[in-house]
Amino acid sequence: MKESPFLRRAIEPQRPAKAPLRRAEIVQAALRIVKSDGIDGVSMRRIAAEFETGPSSLYAHVASKDELLQLMFDEICALIPVPPVEPARWKEQILEMARAGHDVLLDHYDLARAALATIPSGPNAMRVSDAMLGMMLAGGVPPRIASWAMDRIFLYITADAYEMSIWRGEVQAAGGNREGFVEELGADLVNYFSQLPEEEYPNLRKYAAEMVGGGTDERFELGLTMLVDGLDKYVTK
Repeated sequence: MKESPFLRRAIEPQRPAKAPLRRAEIVQAALRIVKSDGIDGVSMRRIAAEFETGPSSLYAHVASKDELLQLMFDEICALIPVPPVEPARWKEQILEMARAGHDVLLDHYDLARAALATIPSGPNAMRVSDAMLGMMLAGGVPPRIASWAMDRIFLYITADAYEMSIWRGEVQAAGGNREGFVEELGADLVNYFSQLPEEEYPNLRKYAAEMVGGGTDERFELGLTMLVDGLDKYVTK
């Protein structure tokens, strides 16, 4: 006597049904990947594998990788503290927010690349932009100048973070010893500049050590401070 397939299904242990995917879970999975492997390591197939499903199931929540990258960028913008505006500290607050944004970008490998040549318009990104704009306005910077300055400051921190991610890739390719890589590169550059023809490149040759010296944090801080201090020229009150 043949066993009924209906009876067999009834007595076999049933696998629990998978919970439906949510967009937020997809974004978080992608962020875990980008922190270790960068944007190029993020793919619909790899994310789907984390949920033991196929890539097609992700497209019900995210239309494309480009959209996913924008969602990821907006998600990390939520990590940037947005304090109430203090008019007396407007410049300090801009510096603090810019540093915090830079740190968040550095912590997510090359995700900064997703913000270049785009206008981030997610709710978290707009919240940060609105706050920085408000700080400048509170300091007496005219609206048009404040708007442009905000754009330049965000471009600076984003481009710097992306460049640092490129260097991170170079360090990994060289074996992962960051200090050794930087020291060797610096020594090579000083040696190269020091041997330039003095009659053609007198300053590069003379100040080779100064050009190469200093840490990345110091260089970033110098550029950021120059941008923010430059706003004083435009203050109207």
